[in-house]
Amino acid sequence: MKKMRAARAIKLKTIICEEVEVPELTDNMVLVKTKLASICGSDLHVVNMGYTAYASDFPLPYGAPGHEGVGEVIESRSPDFSIGETVLTVPNIYSSKTFADYQAIDPKYLVKLPKNSNENKLMMAQQLATVEYSSKSIGDIEGKTIAVIGQGSAGLFHNFILKRYGAEKIIAIEPIDHRRNIAKSFGADVTIEFTGEKATNAIMDITNGTGVDIVIEAVGSAETLNQAMAICKPTGRVQSFGLPTTLKTIPFDWNTFFSKRLTINSNFGSQDENGLTSVKQSIDLIYKNEIDMDKILSHKYSIEEIQDAFDFAEKRTDGMVKITITF
Repeated sequence: MKKMRAARAIKLKTIICEEVEVPELTDNMVLVKTKLASICGSDLHVVNMGYTAYASDFPLPYGAPGHEGVGEVIESRSPDFSIGETVLTVPNIYSSKTFADYQAIDPKYLVKLPKNSNENKLMMAQQLATVEYSSKSIGDIEGKTIAVIGQGSAGLFHNFILKRYGAEKIIAIEPIDHRRNIAKSFGADVTIEFTGEKATNAIMDITNGTGVDIVIEAVGSAETLNQAMAICKPTGRVQSFGLPTTLKTIPFDWNTFFSKRLTINSNFGSQDENGLTSVKQSIDLIYKNEIDMDKILSHKYSIEEIQDAFDFAEKRTDGMVKITITF
């Protein structure tokens, strides 16, 4: 079969585009021709910081760690998918190979998209679904005050979903002007431009010294995880959403966690949710224009420019929220 373009992370901070063989299809698998992909914050953690769930070290498999994409079925050995259908590809971290012209993918990681829809916007359903899936595990959100640390796409999506679940007040912490400026349009009631101790003090001032009911940590650093515990009120909840920058043990403020009797929860596993319910709900929200993805999709790069795309995403330049990779 013909060759394809595929990204490959060959070492820390280095991801290139090479020409390789198109993967062979095995029983019950589907071959998808990738139309669009996007760079997730977790992709940056894997390539630029060495966070990885793969069994092997660099170089990573071709197409990895991409897991947000839209494509067309060109061959199928699954009864559930037919040639010509447009699908959202949501592979889990162990099978993520979306940064390639073609993917041989298990049909359990595919969802059909509505005909004549905006594929670029619907690609965002994968990350929106991770937020939906995570939010379901929080419990009672109605009437709560919630702080969201970080206003990248994940943080912005949290504003939106948590408001839908009835949060009374959402406080967004974000130092980048562009992201902070659009936070309110996604549901934030208050925005804080500071980080670190200044942000912690601002939260305590806003809440009259009590702290917030729930904190969403959507950055992934040791500093913001510990800050989340500091701004959470006693018996409150911290939702750990952002990936850490390393697989090594990170400093943890045990005294604050213990003395406040906090609950800390992670969100891993949305791509393996039974029936991909959260993904389908997110597709519906985007398709019905209930969430504005125009403010999320900020820049485009071709697959041949994958290194430039990663470099730009890492800089978190003002105005950058989500990068689309085109094929």
